[in-house]
Amino acid sequence: MHYDVFNGDADGIIALLQLRLAKPIHSQLITGVKRDTALLRQVERQPDVTSVSVLDISLEKNIDALSALLARKVEVFYCDHHRAGDIPDSNYLTSRINTDSEVCTSLLVNEELNGRYLHWAIAAAYGDNLHSTADKLAIENEVSDADREYLKELGTLINYNGYGASVEDLHIPPVDLYRQLLPFESPFQLREDTSSPYYQLKSAYQQDRQFVDKLSPVEESSNIRVFELPPEAWARRISGVFGNELANQEPNKAHAVLTLNPNKNDFTVSVRAPLNNRVGADEVCCQFVTGGGRKAAAGINQLPLTEKAVFIDTLNRYYD
Repeated sequence: MHYDVFNGDADGIIALLQLRLAKPIHSQLITGVKRDTALLRQVERQPDVTSVSVLDISLEKNIDALSALLARKVEVFYCDHHRAGDIPDSNYLTSRINTDSEVCTSLLVNEELNGRYLHWAIAAAYGDNLHSTADKLAIENEVSDADREYLKELGTLINYNGYGASVEDLHIPPVDLYRQLLPFESPFQLREDTSSPYYQLKSAYQQDRQFVDKLSPVEESSNIRVFELPPEAWARRISGVFGNELANQEPNKAHAVLTLNPNKNDFTVSVRAPLNNRVGADEVCCQFVTGGGRKAAAGINQLPLTEKAVFIDTLNRYYD
């Protein structure tokens, strides 16, 4: 049995979408909310696994499960742009890892497929807040301004749907969203189908977005802005896209969105490096126990309330 393991955000879903549009196979799907990244251990326990494709989850966070699969002579294709750590040397591993801050997994898959589903890749890049990269690709390939804005919105909406403490927070479970998108060879086909997920997510996002319109930062300096959200489902859903929006508003500052978790003992943190200096988000977050991510965007799953001031100071000092 082949297993497809992928992040539940826009980049992970669209990376797999491109791959399976080009190479349809029967597979078992493994995914979850955006921050559920230790997904490979779910495959490691399966007795029927013969091959695996892994998309948009950190190799570093999955190294033990990956090593166990390779030891069983399971063939693995691993494509990602997060921190990788030491990549195993194995004849059973094919890896395409690029941690450059202007790269996402869907763009790597796009290269693998020689641009066959370029418009999907552009939507994913927009969803991952790689606006300049996406704009460049769109302009080079003569995508109209109206179509560029649509791809930007679609990527943002698919990405928005991945954020939550659990799948129950989401409007569409990521595995279902992937299946709903798979019949659409072109992202523009969703725009023509009023029953498509695009319209469902557009309406849901507009409802959640209204809650953050009047928010002010809880901390601001010449280097950073920090916002805090309440322990509500809408806040968990909007947090990542809100962080991207803030980064685009003030590209010279780093941004953090702290969302109080339902237990009210800790925060889920989303960090965005300055758009004009897309490095360091992972270095900041990895200083905390549950932190991880990539250079341009990273997070902390559980930041204790008692460490809030330490985190803000760490963020401010890093970008000073």
